[in-house]
Amino acid sequence: MDMQVAERNGLAAGTPDLRSVGPLAFGPDGVLFVADNVSATIFAIAVDDGGGGGEGGAGPIEIDNVDTRLAALLGCSRDDVVIRDLAVHPVSRAAYLSVMRGHGADAIPLLVRAAPDGSLTEVSLSKVPFAKIAVEDAPAADDARQVIRVAEGTEPAEDLDIRGIKLRIVRDSMRAVTVTDLAYADGVLLVAGASNEEFTSRLRRIPFPFGAAPRSNSLEIFHVSHGRYETEAPIRNLVPYGGSTSVLASYTCTPVVHFSLTEAASGTHVEGRTVADLGAMNTPLDMVSYRHGGEEYLLVANSRYPLLKLACSDIDNQAALTQPREPVGVPRQPLPQEGVSRMATRDADQVLMLQRDPAGALHLRSYAGAEL
Repeated sequence: MDMQVAERNGLAAGTPDLRSVGPLAFGPDGVLFVADNVSATIFAIAVDDGGGGGEGGAGPIEIDNVDTRLAALLGCSRDDVVIRDLAVHPVSRAAYLSVMRGHGADAIPLLVRAAPDGSLTEVSLSKVPFAKIAVEDAPAADDARQVIRVAEGTEPAEDLDIRGIKLRIVRDSMRAVTVTDLAYADGVLLVAGASNEEFTSRLRRIPFPFGAAPRSNSLEIFHVSHGRYETEAPIRNLVPYGGSTSVLASYTCTPVVHFSLTEAASGTHVEGRTVADLGAMNTPLDMVSYRHGGEEYLLVANSRYPLLKLACSDIDNQAALTQPREPVGVPRQPLPQEGVSRMATRDADQVLMLQRDPAGALHLRSYAGAEL
């Protein structure tokens, strides 16, 4: 990244002191936003990615056994590779993965580039232009509260039996969900997650370049499966919506909610419009929107249910759900792509997916809108 680009994005050369990596999103000039929940900090990092080298950036990305290949690259076992998120560079069309090497306090944070030619490369974080901003109202590192979700893949988990349904669950600390998802739209970084306030669920809007004060809102939703209004559970996934005037958000167990941002002044409490319930005892793993045939659609990957497709026109026309269990809201279509855990829109009409096969191996796959 040249000095002029770094200067206009408020970046200075150095080495980001990442202690963990989680949600990712790309912003202007190919700046990569990286959430670090251990330090409750969001980094903006300039990645040196011109997209050259004859990699065929417009072509699909198809990488078999990406977890095994990452293990070889990082010098560890496949079980020690934990892919936290996936994002696509806006120019080169390469995929970027946030990866933790190992588990627990000794895990090492890394960023890895997956090119259209199938190569995997660790992203150097030495002497790169970057900036960072602390999440000031983050839950404390010793906050004893926990957030339950359904486990994914082979991560360590607790077995639970609920009315004959066997689940593997993970109890995350509240600090670990300080940032659950990121998205960039129109000069603002949208940050979903938890806070240290009474109403825990939080949506933050951070102007970029960093410097101006973030805007923050506590959130409330009607949870159809639970039959009540809730303010504690954080958003799991979000996408900008309606020309960035609103967001769509998904929650554990599994409401999909529309939030309007047009009149959401900083510091106010915002009530969302629940438009769908996708089913109980389930955690949404990722959510993206894409366009095909002149229409916009929403894809939701889940821990227990198939990949689900919702038409955004149905979302627009859906009245708020305010009664327990029924109705379930917006119609949804199950898709045949199995084992999807992470997704990124690669072009308006192409979605990149991280998929786990029945044997447990992970693969990167590209799908055109016509296949969805």
